[in-house]
Amino acid sequence: MTERLARRIAQGAGREPADLVLRGGAVLDVVTGDLIAGDVAICGDRIVGIGATYEGRVVREVKGLTLVPGFIDTHLHIESSLVTPLEFDRCVGPRGVTTAICDPHEIANVLGMDGIRFMLAQAEHTLIDVIVQLSSCVPSTEMETSGARIEAAELAALRAHPKAMGLAEVMNYPGVVSGDPGLLEKLAAFADGPIDGHAPLLSGRDLNAYVAAGIATEHEATGLAEAREKLQRGMRILIREGSVSKDLDALMPLMTERLAPYLAFCTDDRNPLDIGEEGHLDHMIRHAIAGGVDPLVAYRIASLSAAEAFGLKDRGQIAPGKRADIVALGSLAACDAQAVWCGGVELTEAAFAARGKVAPVGRASVKAPPVTPGTFRHGANRTATDVIGIQPGRILTDHLHEDVAPNGGDKPPDPARDLARITVIERHGKNGNVASGFVRGFGIRSGAVASTVCHDHHNIVCVGVDYADMALASGRLAEIEGGFVVAKGSVIRAELALPVAGLMSLEPFETVRAALEELREAAKGLGIVLDEPFLQLAFLALPVIPALKISDRGMIDVTRFEILP
Repeated sequence: MTERLARRIAQGAGREPADLVLRGGAVLDVVTGDLIAGDVAICGDRIVGIGATYEGRVVREVKGLTLVPGFIDTHLHIESSLVTPLEFDRCVGPRGVTTAICDPHEIANVLGMDGIRFMLAQAEHTLIDVIVQLSSCVPSTEMETSGARIEAAELAALRAHPKAMGLAEVMNYPGVVSGDPGLLEKLAAFADGPIDGHAPLLSGRDLNAYVAAGIATEHEATGLAEAREKLQRGMRILIREGSVSKDLDALMPLMTERLAPYLAFCTDDRNPLDIGEEGHLDHMIRHAIAGGVDPLVAYRIASLSAAEAFGLKDRGQIAPGKRADIVALGSLAACDAQAVWCGGVELTEAAFAARGKVAPVGRASVKAPPVTPGTFRHGANRTATDVIGIQPGRILTDHLHEDVAPNGGDKPPDPARDLARITVIERHGKNGNVASGFVRGFGIRSGAVASTVCHDHHNIVCVGVDYADMALASGRLAEIEGGFVVAKGSVIRAELALPVAGLMSLEPFETVRAALEELREAAKGLGIVLDEPFLQLAFLALPVIPALKISDRGMIDVTRFEILP
């Protein structure tokens, strides 16, 4: 350590050539807003000098480019990118993301601790710094069947892992407020580190109680009033723009120089199709600046403010002593990364090819019972019917009420009224539960879509208006070890295999993106009107997001936190 410090000091002082010099660019200082001319000197993984002239063992010309700190995604589920962490690394690193703080509770709900250990092992080989928060809610509630259960002692055993940091989003906010003993044990075990929040629409004294538990960040604020109240309670707001949950426009008025230190960006759940077509955090920065946000504010939120929200004192600014996480841009407004360094290593295809490998886990994890068209019938004696109402661009749903008359022991779908069947089938081999209901908002007029990406329990979820196609699509998932399937007219129209726990592909992200394009077109062929039907489908089964959801145990009134009779 002493020798390393001596080298940094000598190179920063110019007594020795720096390991790497970035020459000819201008540094955006995210504290003062100044553009600083001069070289950037790097020793190993650290910046040791700016604003001066340096000699270097390697000199990289960045003339005409603006250098900004690497971007930090403060909350995401890499599983929702549908690729493994090593492939996610290659997907988002060249766009300027140098740190990703992930919660592996998707794979943990399927495989338990083995899933978390897999994500930690992959994180040890990524070029970007993938930091794994330890999943607090496996399962997310007692109103679903997941593949595993993780208690406080198991999580605490991984605290010392070099890629682990703190407790991931505490989704069971009613459990926190009511003082659930198991949750309290987890909160106490991680009280000296970052604890991530998840409390949609929570307000007043219940919010006070939740924050008093030591929970400091929140990515579920979807409106200005909600976000301001949570800021007033001392929380940092993680502004989210995922493939389904799009909160950037609604929260953009918060993005001022006054509030920027208390804001950060996150994607939560974003797939390769949206990353390819729009971008990742680079998209958020571009969109914010185009919407009138000061570039200083946008880049500060993406870097320094994010680092400080999670106590990452070694990054977030291009300054001596900080990690050499640097993005070279052609234009601040365009946020067009021309080159990216993470820990002093330039992210190139050669660098990605040289990484270590980790064997996949969770193959053959789909253990659902056989299904027939009759599986999807929905018997009931009363006409009054609870219906999940989709809010496009949000994971919040409406609790609708419709009259659907029973017919021959079944309440069938009604495409004319946009009332589709939604069914969740337990797939972990635990109990074989099947629950059905209605959803409005897909616009589906024929066929079916099915998936094993079903937050957070990741059972099979299927939406359709034809029972034979629903059976075909759901049954196909076991054959391909999980994924997405579109069926119509008793024919599989498109599919994507996700054999790693039924959540992630083993293919390059470019292949996954192409498959998603085919799936999107096939979904449109059913009449589906949603831009991202597959992740939207996944969130309809998440019983910690208001107002009405469904799990393998039935329809769930989330506002009352109970299964409907």
